[in-house]
Amino acid sequence: MSAPDAFAAGFEVPLHRSLTEPILMGGAPRTVAIANGTLAAAVGLGLQLWIPGAVLWIVGHSLAVWGARVDPQFMQVFARHIKHKPLLDV
Repeated sequence: MSAPDAFAAGFEVPLHRSLTEPILMGGAPRTVAIANGTLAAAVGLGLQLWIPGAVLWIVGHSLAVWGARVDPQFMQVFARHIKHKPLLDV
């Protein structure tokens, strides 16, 4: 019998760190950062409301960064939460 920590030759695969970490842009999840930036650009450039657009971007990105620090996959959890219907509502 071989040791339990020994691997069979040829069946060892390296696990790269980039495959296990979430994709973040500026600390926020990529999809949230893109959606937030697009919405802020639409308000700032499209409606020509520069200050509300910048405020929307700063607040939205700050909330997304805070959410990613708490749980890097909070958007996937939120999307799954929305799909399930409430079972124990009063």
